[in-house]
Parts: sequence; C-alpha cells; structure tokens
Amino acid sequence: MAVLKKIRSRLFSTGAGEAEEAGADGAVRAARAQSRYDVRPLTVAQLDECWRLDLRCFVDGEAYSRETFEYLLTSPDSVSYRAVTPDGTMVGFIVGIVEPDRTGHITTLGVAPEHRRRGIAHRMLLKVEEGFKRRGVRITRLEVRSVNTGAQDLYQKLGFAVTQRLPRYYSNGGDGLLMIKSLV
Repeated sequence: MAVLKKIRSRLFSTGAGEAEEAGADGAVRAARAQSRYDVRPLTVAQLDECWRLDLRCFVDGEAYSRETFEYLLTSPDSVSYRAVTPDGTMVGFIVGIVEPDRTGHITTLGVAPEHRRRGIAHRMLLKVEEGFKRRGVRITRLEVRSVNTGAQDLYQKLGFAVTQRLPRYYSNGGDGLLMIKSLV
C-alpha cells in the first residue's frame, strides 16, 4: 500500500506545497483538482453566482450581503478569483483588496462544501498572492475564526502567521485570529 501511495504521489504531484497540504493522498487529490478546476478572474459579471455560493459556504450568519460583494467586486482595488469546474460552474471564490497602505487584505475565501479538501483554496490563495504582487503588495493579511483549525493549518502551510487574537470579532461573538504573510 505504501508503495502504491508513493507511486501515485510521484505521478500526480503538482508541487511540494500541495503534497505537504495533506500527505500522499493530498497530492493525489491536488493533482485531480488541477485537472478538474480552473482558477479565473472573478468580476461583477459573476456577482449573483458568487453571492449564492457564499450563502452556501457560510451558513453560520457570516455570509456577505449581495451589496457587499457588489462593492468589493467593482472596486478598482479588487484582486479576486473564482474556481470553476469544466462546465463553468463556480465552486470557489477568493476576494482580496489592495488597501491604501499597499497591504493585500483577503476579505473572503469560500469553497462549496462538496468540493472541499481538493486543493482549491490553496490554488486560489496562490493566485491572489500573484495578483497582489503585481500591484506592489508586500504584506497580505486575513482574518479566520479561532475555531477553524483546518483553515488555519492551510494558511500556516502557506506562510501565514497568527499575529493577534480578535475577541468577539464575528457577529455570533466568536473570536477571530489575524494572520499575516510577507510576500517579499
């Protein structure tokens, strides 16, 4: 069995970051995600589809309003992407904003529940970082629920570090964590 996993990881590996994300099985899932999902720019043209997906991703009352998405996606400072299946269905999104101090703020990241753990969030995070770098961003930040250890693990593997606890940050009273990453 171990030999089979090793062969699969070599045949289907898409890079060290994906393989580290979840071991040999993660490498196989990531390779499949590479071929099954495309990461494309997210624009206001996909506003309604993105908003509907956000409502599915954040069922705990933390979903953004349609108006908030419209504001974010029409901002000239937006750096945003979507993950789509071969038939064009959106299964993930990431929205970033370049702030006046040239910090890249990842404001939201969501993947449809049935498409999670396939390397999609990882790929979108790398893509938004590329977009931030093209705009001269040197530091990126995001906030994450203190109880969302899966997301925290992914962010840490990509080089983010927790810099601050944010008491009662979320509307339900849950704490958040501020995470920062240097892009230089």
